[in-house]
Amino acid sequence: MAFEGLTDKLSAAFKKLRSKGRLTEADVKEAMREIRLALLEADVSYKVVKDFVKKVTERAIGSDVLESLTPAQMIVKIVNEELVALMGSENAKIQISSKPPTVVMLVGLQGAGKTTNGAKLAGLMKKDGKNPLLVACDVYRPAAIKQLEVVGGQLGIPVFQMGTANPVDIAKAAVEHAKRQGNDMVFLDTAGRLHIDETLMEELSAIKEAVNPTEILLVVDAMTGQDAVNAATAFNNQLDIDGVMLTKLDGDARGGAALSVKAVTGKPIKFVGNGEKLDNIEPFHPSRMASRILGMGDVLTLIEKAEQAMDQKKAEELEKKLRSSKFTLQDFYDQMVQIKSMGSLTDILGMMPGVNAGALKNIQVDEKAMAHMEAIILSMTPYERENPGCINHSRKQRISAGAGVKVQEINQLLKSFEEMQKMMKQLSGMGNNKTMQRMARQGGLDLSSLGGMGGKGKGKGKRRGFFR
Repeated sequence: MAFEGLTDKLSAAFKKLRSKGRLTEADVKEAMREIRLALLEADVSYKVVKDFVKKVTERAIGSDVLESLTPAQMIVKIVNEELVALMGSENAKIQISSKPPTVVMLVGLQGAGKTTNGAKLAGLMKKDGKNPLLVACDVYRPAAIKQLEVVGGQLGIPVFQMGTANPVDIAKAAVEHAKRQGNDMVFLDTAGRLHIDETLMEELSAIKEAVNPTEILLVVDAMTGQDAVNAATAFNNQLDIDGVMLTKLDGDARGGAALSVKAVTGKPIKFVGNGEKLDNIEPFHPSRMASRILGMGDVLTLIEKAEQAMDQKKAEELEKKLRSSKFTLQDFYDQMVQIKSMGSLTDILGMMPGVNAGALKNIQVDEKAMAHMEAIILSMTPYERENPGCINHSRKQRISAGAGVKVQEINQLLKSFEEMQKMMKQLSGMGNNKTMQRMARQGGLDLSSLGGMGGKGKGKGKRRGFFR
């Protein structure tokens, strides 16, 4: 995951500070040296690191910090604030034209994921009520047009293409087509190159001049580190871009690009691609990213994902069942499906406060365990899901054959579910407790209970389930 090494090193530096209680100026400078090295190893621009450490040091050696009762926490607060400022302070949104359509010109080097992530962005806008149009302006890369049509089809977004015609003519025709068809947003998927060259820039400049885009968004690969920053600088100098989309942030990226782009170009990161699925895109929030880097989680994004995955009607039904202690295996299955739609359990855990990259290394998340549980429940009859107490040995044999699992796994699931039912009964006795209501409305998102799924009992028995 991105920032893994940086988070570990920053956490280690802050841990040393906390262990000392009262701090001296020398303690602060030693911590700043470790922070500087951590940032450089994360591939952050040297000039950006120098300026960042200078600002933090100036604030950290002030009397308000050194004479504070909790100086280490004050320094963490300062680092957090400066990280947020470094990445742009607040979420920068796409400009929307007062006279439709809004034209978004996607530019970038080949291999950055421009076509797929441009389609993801169009899909995100569609969820917000827009009527987007994807335009195939990359007439050079083999199968680029077909790729755009495939992802457009998966997202239910129309694709405008004119084969291998002149990209400038395609862009102009697409905008006119959007006006006639009522598309209020147009996404131009332009051609890229393996490296920046004069021919590429001339073509992009010609498209810009022809359609006067509302927004020019540069797509850069977070895996390329400082090369991403260099590309951003070159594109910005030539086209005066409006913002950046950072892709592959879920990969083994050191994260330097995210911390350097805004400082070097003056243009904000607006979106990040964080997975291969077509819904793996989210607006970039500097404050939330800073929290992730410092191992403080990202609760707001976690809640947003829960709200997107949550079926409001089912959540209300679940709340009623919690109150009457009628939580069934069907309800459990519905909650699993909603949690699964939020992304991988590793990503969800990474957004929880106190769970940093180092901690996640020690937790083996078994995604297959959830699939096995789904298979087991789906192999049951509706009656068995509502009345698991009726599941005897012969029924288990049938379910085992249908799900392709051993009977022992069915026993583990039933035992864990029985424990969960007991917990639900305790919650139902809390009356109008707001915590219970909030848990129900957020789709039963109690990951601590998932951690114990398939517990093997007391003593030293090895725990099975999602976390191993």
